Order: sequence, then structure tokens, then C-alpha cells
Amino acid sequence: MLRYALKRLLSLILSLAVASLVIFLVVEVAPGDPASFMLGVNAQADTVAALKAELGLDQSKAARYLSWVAGMLGGDFGTSYTYRTPVAGMITDRLWVSLPLALFALTLSTLIAFPAGIYAAARRGKPGDMAVMGATQLGVAVPNFWFAMMLVLIFAINLRWFGAGGFPGWEAGIWAGLHALTLPAIALALPQAAILTRVMRSALLDILGEDFMRTARAKGLTRRQALWRHGVRNALIPVLTIIGLQFSFLLAGAIIIEQVFYLPGLGRLVFQAISARDLIVVESVVMLLVFAVITVNFLVDLAYALVDPRLRSRA
Repeated sequence: MLRYALKRLLSLILSLAVASLVIFLVVEVAPGDPASFMLGVNAQADTVAALKAELGLDQSKAARYLSWVAGMLGGDFGTSYTYRTPVAGMITDRLWVSLPLALFALTLSTLIAFPAGIYAAARRGKPGDMAVMGATQLGVAVPNFWFAMMLVLIFAINLRWFGAGGFPGWEAGIWAGLHALTLPAIALALPQAAILTRVMRSALLDILGEDFMRTARAKGLTRRQALWRHGVRNALIPVLTIIGLQFSFLLAGAIIIEQVFYLPGLGRLVFQAISARDLIVVESVVMLLVFAVITVNFLVDLAYALVDPRLRSRA
């Protein structure tokens, strides 16, 4: 297990190194100069040059890349061009919104998908199975921002159970924070729950046809007992893959939902930084999200090895 983990850790480090270079190059080649953007089109050339020197934009791209990477390794993400505040502090403030939102949505999708997928697999071809599959088809087809707007219309405007947007901050209390994140989390969770339900059902149906399941039934276990004792655990590998990918998506891809609900998360921060040509913020936030994605995949690989010991023997 240790050898397998070390190999996956080495792969994680190499992936992060390549990702940092790609992110820096892609952001740097984007059109527009941050100094000129900040000062306006009528700014004098010497004023623009002075601002570039102040922001460190007069250095070579190689020097700026190495400085950026060295700073991140030490926990220093640089200073925002627009707000003139440390990027690390800006990210930390937004992360306390995006991370709970992603975890909240992932918890909801898992709580919905596991029983729904198991229920559908246990009743294959019956009305209950068809009802679940119909609901998941709808969940996959409808985009999450439409769910978000419908939730606002029903529960915020008509019923007034929730606010239409905004976040009071965790200093207002855990309940107030979770209450503000409930509608966004549901909007994010429903499409992901539909996908996870279909994967869970498909994985269980494949397992139910295996020889060891027939052997378990031959030894006297009922269909339900065989399903819970042997089927669910062996169906977890593809399900873990989807859960890992979903968490990464929920953390990195919630920009539209954050815009709908006016949440001060990482998605809105990236959107605002791109609009303001605040390159150091864009690079740092995207790198953090890539780190989260790669780290989650690393943890999923370790979970694979714990669930299926055959993977450790292949390492």
C-alpha cells in the first residue's frame, strides 16, 4: 500500500508542476495589459511603465513564473493588482464559502443517489426503477442554473423560506450560513445526484450478474442480503470515481450558481479578476482549484486500493 501511495504521490507532484506551467502560459498570453487596463487608454507611457515596475510586470516571464511558484510553495500567492491586498487572504475568505458549498452539495447528492441507485437496481424493469430512471434523465438534461432560478422563484420569492441571494458570513452563526447555502447546494446537487444514481444502478446491476453473487445466493442469502453484503461494496469503485470528479466540479465549477445567488466564492472571484485583468489572482485561484482536483483524484486512487486490494498488487 505504501509503494502504491508513493507512486501516486509522485504522479500528483508532476501533474501539479505541469499544470502550473500551463496555467501561467495560458493566462500570460491572454490579450490585454493589466497596467494599461488599470490606468486607462489615456495614460502616459512613463506612468504605465512605472506601474508595471511596481507590479513586477517588467520582469521576464521566466522570472515571474519562478517567483510565482516559489511564493506559492511558501504560502505567498502575491498581491492583487486591483485590490492591492494579499491574494492568499482573498482566496481564504472566498474558500470559506465555496468549500462548504461544495461539501454541502456533495453530501446532498450522495444522500439522494445511493438509496435511489440501490432501489432502482433492486427493482430492475419494474415501475420503481423506471420512475427513478425518468427522474435522473430529467436531472441530467436540465442545467443547474435553471434549477437555481426555479428554487429562487418558489422558495425565495413565493414561499419566502429562504433569501434570494447573498451570504451573511459564518460569524452570523452556522445555521445562518447553512441556511444561505441551502438553495445553491440543492441546485448544484440535483444534476450530480442524477448522474451518481445512474452510475450506482449500473454498477450494481453489473455486480448482480457476477458468479460470486450467485454463490452467495446459493449459500442461502436472500437477494437483499446479497445485495447489501457483497453487491454495494464491490460497486463502489466506479461510484468513488464519480464522487471524486463531482467534488472537483462542485468546487471549481460553481461560478454560475455563485453568480445567481450572489455568493462571494471562488467562482465569482475568478470572474471578477478576469474582468479586471488581475492576472495574479486568476493564476493563483485556478492553480488552487487544479490542486484540489488533482488531490481529490489522488485520494480517490487511495480509496480504490483500500476497496480493491488487487490494485495494490499491480503497483
